[in-house]
Amino acid sequence: MFDLSGKVALITGAQRGMGKADALALAKQGAIVIVTDIDEKACKAVADEIISSGGKAAAFAMDVSDKKKIDAVFDAVIKQFKRLDILVNNAGIFRPKPALDLTEQEWQQTIDINLTGVFLCAQRAAQEMAKKKCGRIINIASIASGQVGVGFMGSAHYSASKGGITAMTETMALEWGPLGITVNAIGPGAIDTPMVSSTKSSPEALRSINARIPLGRMGTPEEIAAAVVFLASDEASYVTGATLFVDGGYLAG
Repeated sequence: MFDLSGKVALITGAQRGMGKADALALAKQGAIVIVTDIDEKACKAVADEIISSGGKAAAFAMDVSDKKKIDAVFDAVIKQFKRLDILVNNAGIFRPKPALDLTEQEWQQTIDINLTGVFLCAQRAAQEMAKKKCGRIINIASIASGQVGVGFMGSAHYSASKGGITAMTETMALEWGPLGITVNAIGPGAIDTPMVSSTKSSPEALRSINARIPLGRMGTPEEIAAAVVFLASDEASYVTGATLFVDGGYLAG
């Protein structure tokens, strides 16, 4: 099960954290992994790790808020590998700030990277996948996405972007299903990544978070990667338009 041999998978924001875990997990299942992020050197380190373990990978610098750079990378990938089967839209930022103090520039930067970037990459991927009538697009949303009965302080911009991903995923699934493309989202809960390192430095904050999670701990990037592998596989061929929350029971608490 979950054999991805010969599939070409592109991951955004893959130099560390969940993106890196996704890249390693997809490679372990046989996929040719395209590691992308704004730091090409860091991407190459991840690609080299995959190659040293017997996998196949390539690295590209890509800013998901810049359509020209997105198109340049996708062009290069298609030229080199002749296809694209899987896209994992993982790139994102979280810079908490109270809504009353949030500047227009800070709002726009979060939307540009977290939401517009997801759209642009998904659109370009779907254009390529439609040529072969097959593809998997996986968008990384969040439990901080609205409509789940839970709010998060200091995250008006972040929550808006992640809620947009969930809604956009459903529409893309409707439009692209006839093209043989499934589009799903994953809503991670509190995951132990560099993005939450400031929370981990405060024992009180960490205890507060863990107390809210029925499993009593943060999740790991590898636990998100397992969900990515499933949604990327043939075993998920009848799953589309769904948001899979991987949160240790946070939303059920």
